[in-house]
Amino acid sequence: MDLKELTTFQTILQEGNFSKAAAKLNYAQSTITNQVQRLEKELGIKLFKRGWDSELTAAGQIFATEIDKLIQHWNYVAEQAKALQKEEIGTLSIGGLESLTEQILPNSLKRFRDYKPNVSCHFVIGNTASLSRSLLQNVLDFALCGEPAEAASFHFEPLYNERISFIAVDNHPLVGRDGIPFEELLGYPIISGGTTCLYYSRLSKQFSRYTETPFLYTVSQISAIAGFVQQIPSSIGAVLDSTPLPPNVVRIQVELKDSAIPVGLLQARNDEYISSSKKLLMQYIKEELELDRRRN
Repeated sequence: MDLKELTTFQTILQEGNFSKAAAKLNYAQSTITNQVQRLEKELGIKLFKRGWDSELTAAGQIFATEIDKLIQHWNYVAEQAKALQKEEIGTLSIGGLESLTEQILPNSLKRFRDYKPNVSCHFVIGNTASLSRSLLQNVLDFALCGEPAEAASFHFEPLYNERISFIAVDNHPLVGRDGIPFEELLGYPIISGGTTCLYYSRLSKQFSRYTETPFLYTVSQISAIAGFVQQIPSSIGAVLDSTPLPPNVVRIQVELKDSAIPVGLLQARNDEYISSSKKLLMQYIKEELELDRRRN
């Protein structure tokens, strides 16, 4: 049985008889007849009644109900096989948060190269909003980031929690205190990530609970916030636990409910086929994250 025989049978059903099917497929009618006979022999059943007037037998009617699915599956398997053959070469585009560029992504790439040396990787660093847009535009194969606010178009696999933390210069009045109420921050300039940053909506929700409005500066690159805090000693920076800090900037102990933000693997829901290269790199990223969690 091959695809040509299945397609011939399907075309006979669509056109109504052998001669019209032959014309559509640009075959001689004898070719159509031979293909049907081979198909019947391979199946061990008669598809058409004698006389070849395109009247289906009872068995042929059952086969006819499944022919579209059979051809679709045949094409799907063929495409899968072609894709597998190509997986030793090609390019993967991966999105990631800035905090993952120091160890997680480089270590994952190092391991990936040992098994897929001819598959190149293109890493795009951004925030959850920009990375999720790129996924929907088919610019990225997958991303390691937070869960988008509009999550229906994605599959999100949470892997760990980032946490919001607050920083200040080491001689700030709040440094050294435990259990600082969140409202005490409102009396100081606050420097946070922009509206598309991972934690911005959490902070906005927290701010909305107080009548006093904080004086807020925003910086799109979270890792740069510590530098701004250095230059504005009265300020408080809102960052993530994974954000590296310079020597004279420290974390302060602020009471903040629901500070955990899930981070994980994000894929577009329309991405039905996952190549072995993609699976392998995602697995290495998971393992590197687990190693990093154990170290810390």
